[in-house]
Amino acid sequence: MRRDLIDMETAPRPGRYTALVVWAILLAGLVVGAKVYAVDPTQLPDPKLQERYLALTHELRCVQCQNEAIADSPAGIASDLRREVRDMLLAGKSDEDVRNFMLARYGDFVLFRPRFAPKTAWVWLTPGILLLIGALVSWRIVRARSALVPLDTEPLEEDLSR
Repeated sequence: MRRDLIDMETAPRPGRYTALVVWAILLAGLVVGAKVYAVDPTQLPDPKLQERYLALTHELRCVQCQNEAIADSPAGIASDLRREVRDMLLAGKSDEDVRNFMLARYGDFVLFRPRFAPKTAWVWLTPGILLLIGALVSWRIVRARSALVPLDTEPLEEDLSR
C-alpha cells in the first residue's frame, strides 16, 4: 500500500470539523455576548441616587482587596457590598446610615477616610507631626550651616592659585 494515497474511510472529513469549529465559535460568541447585553445592576432609577451610590462605593474600601474601593474591586465580597449599598439607598437610607452600617459590620478599616476618634487619631495626626519634625530638622540644619560661614576664614581654592 502506498503512503501517498489517503484512505477515504479513515481520513477526517473537513466538513465535519469545520462545522464543529463554527459551532464552538458561535457558542463562545453567545456566552461572551450575553454579558455585553446584560442589565447593569448598579444603575439606579434616579440620577441623584446614582451619584450618591457612586460616591459611597468609591468611599468604601474592599475588605478583601484592601487598597481598592468597592466600586473598582472585582472581588465577590465587593459585589455583595455594592449590592448592599444599592439596596439601602433604594430603601431610603441616608449616606450616614450606610456608613454606620458598614462601620458596625467591618470597623473603621472599611472607610478610606476614617472618622477622627481616639483609636484613629494617629492616622490624622501623624502627617502633621512628621511635617513639624521635618521643618524643625531643616531649620536646625540651615541655622547650623549659616553659623559656620562667619567662622570660615580660610581662602577659597581659587584664591590659592595667585
